[in-house]
Amino acid sequence: MELAAVVERAERVIVTRADPAAPPAELKSALGDVQALRSFCAAAEADLGRRLAERVSFPEAELSESSKESLHASTRTLERAATLDAVPGLAAALDRATVTAGHVDAVTKAAKGLDDDEQRSDLFDRVDELVGVAQAATVAEFAKRVRDAASRIAADAGVDRLERQVRETTLSTWVGNDGMWNVRGRFDPVTGLKLAAKLDSTVEALFAESEPDWCPADPVAKQGHLRALACAGLIHGGTRVGRPGRPEFVAVIDITAGPNAHAGAGAPEAESVLGSGDPVQVDWPIPIEVPHRVLTELVADADVHAVVVRNGVVLHAPGELNLGRMTRLANRAQRRALRGLYRTCAIPGCATHYDRCKLHHIIWWRHGGRTDLDNLIPVCVHHHHKIHDAGWNIRLGPNRELTLTLPDGTIHNTGPPNRLAA
Repeated sequence: MELAAVVERAERVIVTRADPAAPPAELKSALGDVQALRSFCAAAEADLGRRLAERVSFPEAELSESSKESLHASTRTLERAATLDAVPGLAAALDRATVTAGHVDAVTKAAKGLDDDEQRSDLFDRVDELVGVAQAATVAEFAKRVRDAASRIAADAGVDRLERQVRETTLSTWVGNDGMWNVRGRFDPVTGLKLAAKLDSTVEALFAESEPDWCPADPVAKQGHLRALACAGLIHGGTRVGRPGRPEFVAVIDITAGPNAHAGAGAPEAESVLGSGDPVQVDWPIPIEVPHRVLTELVADADVHAVVVRNGVVLHAPGELNLGRMTRLANRAQRRALRGLYRTCAIPGCATHYDRCKLHHIIWWRHGGRTDLDNLIPVCVHHHHKIHDAGWNIRLGPNRELTLTLPDGTIHNTGPPNRLAA
């Protein structure tokens, strides 16, 4: 809206509020003006938030401080800004106040339910053609149209997409200018799941007790180096680790939330796949999309592990969860257990998927920290750098309540982690 239109609507609202005898028609008109102003402010907030995010290291916290809202609300603002960037027609409609922030949030929510950028891009293209519908529909009506569009995209992308991915599987090798032999591969998600499981188990078997002296100090580079050594060992037959390519699934049971809390949270097919009467979340070690029919076939030849959690505490998880000072590297059992608590990086407001995070020692290894479950927390590469090199300090409470202290003394606190709210 132009400035004059904003002022005009605000004046009408003020005049109507000041008139105790205002008739219903004027009250309804003033409420319409309030909604239009709300849409204008939502568009402005998203635009300003996006610009702020380009200039600061922790935009969620800065937004929260300026708006006096929660970090969760600030994250929602940035997500709304990303949706508006992806759907310019909807952004223009919000700026004109012909749609509401609720219409935009319906698109954001539907996009989160899709599994890759290609599907989300398809949804955004379809939504751009539905702006006219949004302007005439309620939020609930428009949300249903968007959900239907997302469901069609997901269905079209199911088995047909997997078949295409199988056909497009490829591996290439070459020698670089530095003399290093290079490998690059693209695999369908089912094959990728098996390869990832085999690599992870091999890394754990080879390097749980000790690492090569020449191993990089940087934790991300170190993991890449160890995985490369494990891959080489598998290829030349120097390792014998378990069954080949056996995938792993994790069933997360949160007994805090009650028996029906998991329905629709994470993997809607979990109940039918596991054959259980109580729905649980099912997760696997890499962020992939596997059609339901293929998933049921995989479970028959997979390791299914149950992780039981309550109020930020792991009550049960298979494997050794406390390694003490025997090794600096967390094992698969510890990663599996923390998967039951975290869907993303533990830093508040960060949406980086758990599988792209490293397990950081709260009390650093070099300072005598132990590789025990209560001393480990998942953080992404960006925030791991902040902790080690930029003076960020984190502490955990008895139920994994996180206290984050920034170099300027600002303190952020969270409650226990909750996958269902992520």
